[in-house]
Parts: sequence; C-alpha cells; structure tokens
Amino acid sequence: MHDHDTSERLASYADVLAGELPDTWTSSHLPTDAKDDLAELADRIWDLDLVAASLAEHPLKQAAVLSRPDGAQLVVLDRHDGRDGFLVAAVAPRALPDEAYRAVLEPNGVALADDPFLSAEQVAGDLLARYDSALAQVRINALGGIQPSQPDRVVLTWQQDGSVATAPADDRAGTVLVAHGFIQDPHSGIYRLNGDDTQAQARALREIGPQLDALGIGTALQHPAGRIAPTAAPASMPPAPAGSRTPTTRSR
Repeated sequence: MHDHDTSERLASYADVLAGELPDTWTSSHLPTDAKDDLAELADRIWDLDLVAASLAEHPLKQAAVLSRPDGAQLVVLDRHDGRDGFLVAAVAPRALPDEAYRAVLEPNGVALADDPFLSAEQVAGDLLARYDSALAQVRINALGGIQPSQPDRVVLTWQQDGSVATAPADDRAGTVLVAHGFIQDPHSGIYRLNGDDTQAQARALREIGPQLDALGIGTALQHPAGRIAPTAAPASMPPAPAGSRTPTTRSR
C-alpha cells in the first residue's frame, strides 16, 4: 500500500473515531514531513506497554491527534504486527513538572480493530476512563499542594515564602486576581500574590472577595493543616508557613 493511501486511511479512521467518542473531539493528521511535530508528540506518548514497544521498533512516521477542549489528547498510529487496525494511546500534558507524574499509573494504550465505530466503544470504556483518572491526578500533583478551585469558589493557599497561591477554575476569577497583583505561571496556570509587602497583600485579599462574590464566586483560605475556611479568606491574617513536601520523580 502506498504511503498516500495509508496516510488517508489513518486520517479517515481518526476522523470517524473522534466523532464517535463521548464529549467533543477534533482530529488532526501529522504527515511524514512534520518531523518536528512527530518527534515532540512521540516524547509525550503516555505509555510503557504496547505502544511504547511498537515505537521502540518503529519510530513515528505519521500520526493522527485527537484533541478535547480541556487539553486531553489521544494519538492514533499505525500497527506493525501484520493485523488490520491501529494503535491508540494517551498523550501526556505539556509543561507539567516531572514530580507530577510520581506514583501515577500510565494509561497505557490499546490495539484497535479496523472498525472505528467499535473502536470508539473500546476507547470510551477503557482507555478514556484510565486517561481521565491519570490526567486528574497529575494535574492535582502539579499544583504542589494547592487545592484546585471550583467554578463557584476560589481556594487560596498560603505558601512557605509568604505568598498566596490559587488555581482558579476559569478566566472570570483570573481577571480579578490579576487586577489585584496576582501573577499567573503560564505553564501550571497557578496565580501567585507576592508576600513581600504584607499590607498590600492583605489589602488585595480584602478587595478580591467582594469582586469575586459579585460574580457568584466565593473565596476560601487553605491553611497548612489542609483545613479550608468556610467563608472569605481573612485578609488581615499574616502568612503562615506551608507544610514541607517531599520531592518526587517522574515515572512516565
């Protein structure tokens, strides 16, 4: 079979698969000449089993990437075992620290038959469930002890250096935070308020409460012991040191 034929077959299969998966997925094809993109993708394939073994013998020459609006991605690639069908694997998130992957089981990929409709059921019932679980865990780990916020509540966490950090659930809260001195880390998405000037910090914390409340978003303060205040963070409190954390290593 010519390269053009196999390329079209993979792209068509991935298009159908994306349309049959739960939620909203889009498909994009990476051809052979997209060498840099393929190399970056291969490095993020989250697998230590079937797909990893295949890639060890057959470097990635083309692939189809399925993407979900929340950043989740799957990759569909050729099989090299003499059978019809494809392999599908999870893709690890970009720019998360290695420590975030510690003790998180890889959501290893699976082999798919040459029927994207049946394969969608297999992916949805198996790989996606394991992938979503692993994704949630590494994203929480990446927060480094900062409790994730919810759409209706921003959780503020004291840090060891006296700053206050939070991971808001959406841009509405992020806009308010930035307007009051919080700075966002572009990789982790965490917002931090410097603690060098405690009076300015306290004033900022007092002011964000009513503004977030006007948006229907409450605020809560996470203390080092892990308890969360049931009401808005008491901004006049001096920063308390956060508990120490043991460094971790990435297992992916």
